[in-house]
Amino acid sequence: MTDIIDELQWRGLIAQTTDLDALRKALADGPITLYCGFDPTAGSLHVGHLTQILTLARFQQAGHRPIALVGGGTGMIGDPKPNAERQLNSVETVLGWVEALRGQLSAFLRFAPEGETPGATDAILANNAEWLSGINAIEFLRDVGKHFSVNQMLARETVKSRLDGEGMSYTEFSYVLLQSYDFVQLYRRFGCTLQTGGSDQWGNITAGLDLVRRIDGNEPHGQAHALTTNLLTKADGTKFGKTETGTVWLDPELTSPYAFYQFWFNADDRDVARYLKVFSFRSQEEIAELERQTQERPQARAAQRALAEELTTLVHGADECRKVIDASLALFGRAELSELDARTLEAALAEVPKAEVSGPVADLPGVADLFAQSGLTPSKSAARRAIQEGGAYVNNTKVTDVEARLTEDDVLQGRFVVLRKGKRNIGGVVLTG
Repeated sequence: MTDIIDELQWRGLIAQTTDLDALRKALADGPITLYCGFDPTAGSLHVGHLTQILTLARFQQAGHRPIALVGGGTGMIGDPKPNAERQLNSVETVLGWVEALRGQLSAFLRFAPEGETPGATDAILANNAEWLSGINAIEFLRDVGKHFSVNQMLARETVKSRLDGEGMSYTEFSYVLLQSYDFVQLYRRFGCTLQTGGSDQWGNITAGLDLVRRIDGNEPHGQAHALTTNLLTKADGTKFGKTETGTVWLDPELTSPYAFYQFWFNADDRDVARYLKVFSFRSQEEIAELERQTQERPQARAAQRALAEELTTLVHGADECRKVIDASLALFGRAELSELDARTLEAALAEVPKAEVSGPVADLPGVADLFAQSGLTPSKSAARRAIQEGGAYVNNTKVTDVEARLTEDDVLQGRFVVLRKGKRNIGGVVLTG
């Protein structure tokens, strides 16, 4: 089996472990079973979850068995936020989100073929509602609650920050008991001996590890372990996984494959090598070569392109990735715009300055006006100058007449027109009716 600890270390993924030497030995003696939990706080996972999802996949590639745990039970409560009480969602909403997350998680791991007995490293998809939803309150308080010190729970950073502000409900205060009980259940049911998560989950994870020791005495599966990964930050100080239009989701209905691709393609040169290590399955040598290319020819964006193509293919599939690449080429005149479907065109133009207009094409403002209305040029006069200087394009065709107007043939898929100023500045027109 691959030494997964060495793999995670060179990728800069390991933040904390309880006993690295003991964990390394357990992995070498393996295979082991490990898990990571994902609470349904929305109808989709986002790029911030990819660190944990791909860490599970790396363990599986190294010969171990991953469990992706969807929090159908804990999602009814919610992990406490450091600054405010979580809004409780309806049971129906949470159940819908659980199914959405289960579908997304199943795409990243290798499961046994339907109808076949799972092998030693085939992934498991679990839902903690199975053991939490029917729990007896008295038994839970006696069997689980008695192992938790209120003093230690009050000392947790999230609890302290909330108590210094508006306070915290008992509902959220009890979350750590539920998550810890997950570890006990997975230890008993599947012999799971490792929980992974982000470094902000260290307190919850070690509480579960301690509960396994207190309740089951680390028997019969041996010592349990914890491992957390570093939380990602961007070099420019902005939050990872956010763009000007909001969170970057894995659901293509919430974040289009085009926008998803562009998120990675637009990565800062200072960040891209780190992103490749965390999110890519490329080797150390391949990433070193892409780092070298970034240093020598940053304008080529070779590392960003490699990252964007790999992740878009992984999350959305090879066909969608090809459509995105074709759209990018077409926008800049290196492929046919007419071959793009409406969904891809709409997604591409969602990321650029654009004008929304209505009415018959013959009644629309002139091209120079549309350049100005889209924001591609600061004014109509600036648009006219761009036309006179040979730097204005409609659907990649150079505009030569400052009085030019659109025709029906210029409208793509019945709604869209692509504008370009110079080689790189893209804008658009969207017909709304």
